[in-house]
Amino acid sequence: MIRPEDLLHPTPAGLYCPPGDFYVDPVRPVDRAVITHGHSDHARAGHGAVLATRQTLAIMAERYGDAFTAREQAVEYAERAAINGVELRLFPAGHVLGSAQVEVRWKGLTMVVSGDYKRRRDPTCPAFEPVPCHVFISEATFGLPVFRHPPAQDEIGRLVRSLAQFPDRAHLVGAYALGKAQRIIRTLREAGWDRPIYVHGAMERLNALYEREGVDLGPILPTRDLPKGALGGEVVVAPPSAVQDRWSRRFADPVVAFASGWMGVRARARQKGVELPLVISDHADWEELVTTFEELKPNEVWITHGREEGLLRWAELNGQKARALRLVGYDEEDEETLEVRPD
Repeated sequence: MIRPEDLLHPTPAGLYCPPGDFYVDPVRPVDRAVITHGHSDHARAGHGAVLATRQTLAIMAERYGDAFTAREQAVEYAERAAINGVELRLFPAGHVLGSAQVEVRWKGLTMVVSGDYKRRRDPTCPAFEPVPCHVFISEATFGLPVFRHPPAQDEIGRLVRSLAQFPDRAHLVGAYALGKAQRIIRTLREAGWDRPIYVHGAMERLNALYEREGVDLGPILPTRDLPKGALGGEVVVAPPSAVQDRWSRRFADPVVAFASGWMGVRARARQKGVELPLVISDHADWEELVTTFEELKPNEVWITHGREEGLLRWAELNGQKARALRLVGYDEEDEETLEVRPD
């Protein structure tokens, strides 16, 4: 069997496949790119050709315009494809709409690039599917034992209780525009919140895309042109930067909430002035990461863009061969995927 490094290895441009002459989630424009999902630290414009799920290609077109690449190739989950003789398949990653793990096969070796992933249920995208492989390349955003995320529905329950406790105050939920915002809205609906949810203008296009893909978000209204002191007792979902901006002062005595895995760190919540921290992440926490390694039992685990030290120690104690890739250019938590414009 060939060495894993002969099939995939890190370069300054990103994770490169020499026999296929393509990159996975490159951090700069390249001739051929395979993209795991639409967040802008993984999906950049300017590549010569892009292979991804249909939903990820639609997200990239929405964000960058139809000319984001010279050539698109849409691949369904589990559909076989090939680039220069290297076999590829995409499998659900459970991160956001269209997110995928990339299975790369060549000369008897199978490697899987996780992209960003989570194992929790998400009503807005297909669930993560474990893919048997010789080498599993895993993110490690929350790769320390201290990160153990509570169920998302419990955190949304805290939001609903706060709305009942403070019926005269607007509740502003900071949530990233791609994935997190739609998950918050859909989980609120499942919790029984059937009133209109108000959204910042920067979220409207991606909300519409999710609706076109069959994700029912219920009644959604814009926040523009509302009088000062409006929306007492209502939910407003906005990019985190807008919640921290003067824009938020137009609403009735706002309760500032923020949905992120980092809200489990109290110092971060205090630093951002968050009154209602919601520990909701679209990344795997410690238990999800180690459970995935135990389930797959690969020959090797490669750990990237996150806190690899804890997982390397876990691997050493549990007889799992592992190494850190230390790829650069990826954010620890999903970044703003749309420029926040005046609303």
